[in-house]
Amino acid sequence: MIRTPLRPLARILRARERGENPDDIEAENRRRRHEQIQDRARRRAEGRLVLMACCFALAFGTVGLRMGALASSQPSEPRAQVLSAQIMSQRADITDRRGRVLATNLLTHSVYAHPHQMVDPVATAQGLARIFPDLDVERLTRDFTGDRKFLWIKRKISPEQMQAVHDLGEPGLLFGPREMRIYPNGDVAGHILGGSGFGNEGVSSAEVIGIAGVEKAFDAWLRDPANDGAPLSLSIDLTLQQAMEDVLASGMNVMNAKGATGILMEVASGEILAMASLPDFDPNDRPRPLLKGDPSDSPLFNRAVQGQYELGSTFKIFPVAQALDLGLINPSSGINAQAPMRIGRFLINDFHNYGRELSATDVIVKSSNVATVRIAQMIGVERQKDFLQKLGLFVPTSIEMVEAPTGQPLVPQRWPAVTAATVSFGHGLAASPLHLAAAYATIANGGKRVTPTLVHGRQRPEGEQVLSPRAAAMSIDMLRQVVTRGTARAAEVPGYEVAGKTGTADKPRASGGYYKNKVIATFASVFPARDPKYVLIVALDEPTAAIGAGAESRTAGHTAVPVAAEVIRRVGPLLGLEPVTDEKLPTIAARFEPRVEHGEAAEIKLVANK
Repeated sequence: MIRTPLRPLARILRARERGENPDDIEAENRRRRHEQIQDRARRRAEGRLVLMACCFALAFGTVGLRMGALASSQPSEPRAQVLSAQIMSQRADITDRRGRVLATNLLTHSVYAHPHQMVDPVATAQGLARIFPDLDVERLTRDFTGDRKFLWIKRKISPEQMQAVHDLGEPGLLFGPREMRIYPNGDVAGHILGGSGFGNEGVSSAEVIGIAGVEKAFDAWLRDPANDGAPLSLSIDLTLQQAMEDVLASGMNVMNAKGATGILMEVASGEILAMASLPDFDPNDRPRPLLKGDPSDSPLFNRAVQGQYELGSTFKIFPVAQALDLGLINPSSGINAQAPMRIGRFLINDFHNYGRELSATDVIVKSSNVATVRIAQMIGVERQKDFLQKLGLFVPTSIEMVEAPTGQPLVPQRWPAVTAATVSFGHGLAASPLHLAAAYATIANGGKRVTPTLVHGRQRPEGEQVLSPRAAAMSIDMLRQVVTRGTARAAEVPGYEVAGKTGTADKPRASGGYYKNKVIATFASVFPARDPKYVLIVALDEPTAAIGAGAESRTAGHTAVPVAAEVIRRVGPLLGLEPVTDEKLPTIAARFEPRVEHGEAAEIKLVANK
């Protein structure tokens, strides 16, 4: 801006010429300048007032609109945030096939310490040791009085424990919110669920991750926010699972077994309704894994999936079914059963002398090793291997558990004639009970390959036809006769038409060879035989059954078979299967009592504990 001079020289000279006072000119210019300054200040103030009025109008208008929107909306409860902490994405629940909760989340707290803020570290350590007896008071005292600035005390505590810690009144003890994974049914289905732990964690949040079982197999899915909290529905039925575990535990105790396994599978879908491995564990308090020794000594070991066992005579139905399919034999064909049988420098014998010849059906009913080898020789090595491979006995099962790959069957690298012979009656090839369940389900399914699954309702492609329906039906008929007049007569549960095969195999030593007095006793069954719907596998590790007069037996017919029979008695009604007879079902059996009848081999029968 160009300012006008207060005493312009030209006007001053003219004023002096006219005799006027030059100071009047300066005063007039000063007055005009002041008026201009005042005008500019007034305009600036008026602009500011207009701007402030607009801002106030906008603010009050926004508040009014928001109040109107809230007044017209539906009321809802706000989400509570503990200490404004943002807990990481919630892990989805796991349920059984009926929607009953197997695993869920619970909001809890952790407790941690800032030792440098403590008033009385020694008294605090003593107080914490009283609340948490597993803590070492001496170690806590050293940590609290040392140079540490931060220390975890407990990563999850109950509300009662939180109150007790709070009552200590120590400012150096602090709490952080977090979610914990709980399994409301305790050790039921413990091996299937596996367990969980904490991943990334801080004082105000923690990430829950799966560490075993389906929890780890579906870890990404369970943590995916895109699933909107939808639960993972497993194929197991909680009631059937509990019944299976109860009967196995009782049978394992009475048969003095080291371990037990049970699998109940739906034939048509491959869905597993119950799967147990004993001893088991509670995933709420998962034990530490063994660092040395036999893995099967740990309760974490899943015998159903990870166990690699020679399953004995339960394999005999495979070469017989294949020979029926190939048209090499029929159920009444005569098979040479003359024992012993020599292959190279090896002799193959039978438990009993069955005479010179058995029908193909009696080969299964009487469980002849020699006659089974004769049938396998008709088939040939390559066709035998191809059939067993189609049954899935050469690769791990595809069950949805992280432990599945560790259940790789032990398949011979070389397959000479003697290997083909021993594999035909269940020795020389070690597989898991789950492999056996899938193979029997394939036969029961009319020869269509069945793949086991733990997920309920998932659509899957139809399995390969590995056996003709006719051969499969004849095989089931043979298995039925094993129960009615063979080695599994104790499995005859009135009304349920059980078909199955026993298998007793010596346990191998880690150093080579086999134990003389340790076996794996297995019973593989299908029911009802006329319309197969379910497969049940029961296996006992190192069982011994008392059969009267101080005698003992380790065979599957005296150990695994009666346990399987009781499982069927318990689960049959739960599955909605009505017995074809009106005979009253027995009450829940709590123990097994041996009995010898008609001078034959002893049978183990279930007796109710009233």
